[in-house]
Amino acid sequence: MEVMENGAESSSRERTRRYLAGLRLVKQGAEARVYRGSFLGRPAVVKERFSKTYRHPALDEKLTHRRTAQEVRSILRCRKAGIAAPVVFFVDHISHCIYLEDIEGSVTVRDFIMAAQADGGSLYSLAERMGQVLGRMHDEDVVHGDLTTSNMLLRPPHPSLDLVLIDFGLSFISALPEDKGVDLYVLEKALLSTHPGTQDLFRTLLQSYSATSRRAGPVIKKLDEVRLRGRKRSMLG
Repeated sequence: MEVMENGAESSSRERTRRYLAGLRLVKQGAEARVYRGSFLGRPAVVKERFSKTYRHPALDEKLTHRRTAQEVRSILRCRKAGIAAPVVFFVDHISHCIYLEDIEGSVTVRDFIMAAQADGGSLYSLAERMGQVLGRMHDEDVVHGDLTTSNMLLRPPHPSLDLVLIDFGLSFISALPEDKGVDLYVLEKALLSTHPGTQDLFRTLLQSYSATSRRAGPVIKKLDEVRLRGRKRSMLG
């Protein structure tokens, strides 16, 4: 029986390898490869978590399976709450691939901000929208883990500010204000480093977050504590 199962898994992995070979590789990070193509006739993005050779195979399989499942769980939790995230078409737990909706015609919030800054356009409505979406996400106890302006998309038409959250690869479920405060701190650091001079935008985002989230008070307090710890580390080098 075990031999038959191993044979079936090997066959499944080979089919996946052949399928991925026909897609376009658009990104490779430390944890995963991202491909673009189609799935059952629909535009799709495929995220493949690959094995880490430095880990014991059994441990690697367990951790990779857990991260894949957690990513899907976070996406589905957001979608169930009405928070825009890609549709999950299929999850291949043998090859650790997630088949997701491709948000066609979208732009990253990063590119949208850069274009608006170059043209002198206002970004305060975008900041308010970001605060609303993140406040709702945190009320669902989803911690994104990698909040950057590259991990947020705007569906067309872009000025309508239809914001979609993507790349939940480091996400997890937590009700702790500390975890949510760190999530906002990561975004603040990413925003200010990628888009200098956006301090007022982040303040607008936090005001919108506070007006939206039912549990914003403890989270903002934790954000202030995390900021203080970050400044102390900077002073100590």
